[in-house]
Amino acid sequence: MLLLDLNPIMDASIIDDLNYVGKFLLPGTRIETRQVAGGPFTIQSELDDVHAAYEVVKVCIQAEKDGFDGIFVNCFGDPGVRAARQAVNIPVFGGFEPVMHLTMGLADKIAIISVLKSVIPLIRGSVERACLQERVCCIREVGIPVHDLDDIEKLIAALTEQSLLALRNDGAEAIVLGCTAMVDVAERIKINLLQEGYHVPVVEAAQAAVTLLETQVRMGLLQSRVTYGLQPYGE
Repeated sequence: MLLLDLNPIMDASIIDDLNYVGKFLLPGTRIETRQVAGGPFTIQSELDDVHAAYEVVKVCIQAEKDGFDGIFVNCFGDPGVRAARQAVNIPVFGGFEPVMHLTMGLADKIAIISVLKSVIPLIRGSVERACLQERVCCIREVGIPVHDLDDIEKLIAALTEQSLLALRNDGAEAIVLGCTAMVDVAERIKINLLQEGYHVPVVEAAQAAVTLLETQVRMGLLQSRVTYGLQPYGE
């Protein structure tokens, strides 16, 4: 099985640790990374999301022609995901839906913690479209731009702080890391929360997405053509 990790931004310096993201996949599953040829340098707002979507669809169409079995659009904002599902006959996921479905099986009340205040309306729209308002108790932000997430210790401290506030003040029972660039930190956050007396799941979005994508391919599942009617590109 060959999966595509599609980077929907122009910044090539934001490279995913595919060993970490794909560590729960089966041995026969391979992941390759491609990048859009145009679009924003980060996705931190609804404007960035729209800017990226057109380029995402083009890469998805080419990926299907090149023999990929499924596509992960590597962003919690799901740029172009719904449109791409109308353009290709292979499964397409962004970062939002898989991690939310996984976490709903672990807790009733979920806190999403993302990067900046500017991304909260985008995430709120995803929550409302998925009818998850009763399950998502809060959407918080760490105040760190995507480009600065490589300062791991700063990120872990900020995520721990916001997670504790969500647990103490908002009634959260599980934590979702609301940016697919927040990799290799979930385990540390979980330990920090446990030390404060909270034994709760902390779920990383990219891992959830590629794992569910692999499962859909193995099960032969494809997006509904009632929901996502196939549309020839450009017509």
